[in-house]
Amino acid sequence: MSLNADPAFWAAANTHLTRYGPDFESIIVERAEGSFVYDADDRAILDFTSGQMSAVLGHTHPDIVATVDRQMRSVAHLFSGMLSRPVVDLASRLAALAPGLDRVQLLTTGAESNEAAIRMAKLVTGGHEIVAFAQSWHGMTGAAASATYSAGRKGYGPAAAGSFVIPAPNSYRPRFTHPDGSNDWQAELDDAFRLIDNQSTGNLAAFIAEPILSSGGILELPPGYLAALKRKCEERGMLLILDEAQTGVARTGDMFAFQRDGVTPDILTLSKTLGAGLPLAAVMTTAAIEEKAHERGFLFYTTHVSDPLPAAVGVTVLDVVERDRLVAQAVARGQRLKSGLMSLQQKYECVGDVRGRGLLLGLEIVTDRQTKAPGFELGAKVMEEAMHRGLSMNIVKLPGMGGVFRIAPPLTVSDAEIDLGLEIMSDAIDAALGTH
Repeated sequence: MSLNADPAFWAAANTHLTRYGPDFESIIVERAEGSFVYDADDRAILDFTSGQMSAVLGHTHPDIVATVDRQMRSVAHLFSGMLSRPVVDLASRLAALAPGLDRVQLLTTGAESNEAAIRMAKLVTGGHEIVAFAQSWHGMTGAAASATYSAGRKGYGPAAAGSFVIPAPNSYRPRFTHPDGSNDWQAELDDAFRLIDNQSTGNLAAFIAEPILSSGGILELPPGYLAALKRKCEERGMLLILDEAQTGVARTGDMFAFQRDGVTPDILTLSKTLGAGLPLAAVMTTAAIEEKAHERGFLFYTTHVSDPLPAAVGVTVLDVVERDRLVAQAVARGQRLKSGLMSLQQKYECVGDVRGRGLLLGLEIVTDRQTKAPGFELGAKVMEEAMHRGLSMNIVKLPGMGGVFRIAPPLTVSDAEIDLGLEIMSDAIDAALGTH
């Protein structure tokens, strides 16, 4: 019998754990290393989601382990008004990587960083209205949850006043098209902001966006969109907040995804990838915005703000990314992975679309390539068959879309591991379709 079936473990889990989302996997993870997690039977499972899209250096990276050990032996946590060298070092390093965003606050999670960013934007602009995409995910707390539209809105009472939404551009399923059928995102954006202007009470504070909407089904903002969005914000006195929880720190083939477009946001939030699996987040903004916020009494004082342990880990993450040239590696490995996914698209009619950038890619499952009918059930079968064969992938199921696999292996993934993942995916699709 599999050791994953440990009756005492599952009895305790079923009795004492709160269920907070999709069903738990039916394995017990005992350890993890590199691109793999290992279950109770010591079976290697290739991790194509980098944990929760966070472990950009893989699991138990030796440099991270050494940093945690060293920092724990000196100082891990402090009174929130005290500073340590790792905090200042990380803030300085981040500011150098994102010219113009010179002020940094270090926090814990993506939701917390977005809370701080939205709070700052409201204080600085004097407005309270926040606009986001209809497929967004910015967190499960307060203002972040109010700006999250991909899931979790029903049953929790009113969202924050002034929560507005516009559609995210979707090249695979365009709402506005050019005569050749391609996505006319500019017309869509113009139309969306006409509606925002009609609804606004004149108190627009910020637009918060992911450069690639991950939980929204790997929807990438097309080239030019970010610049157009920034203009819309500037015309209305709004700040542009970019949430790079999943796209930051080399994931997309740039250090930050916004750099491809040459558009610097007013506020940038980082999390997931910055801590490489440990709870670390950052809010970055301009000196002018920070100065105005400070003058107006900006308050975001939390238990783990400026903690030295995660800050030291963040410095190490940036060291490893630079030393091992992981920005360039994300481009090269991403090209290999995307090429393999496109081969699957040519092989299987159920693969409707392949999209994304660097090592953040999406594969959309449909039941009919012509109508683009969603393939939720088929996608779930593929995911189940893949896990059975030793590959962990996450599928997003949203109304109006197919089942979209979010594929984001660690930046340290090898060519051989990419090829193994593609082989397992092919076998899983065959099995789900009943072709072998």
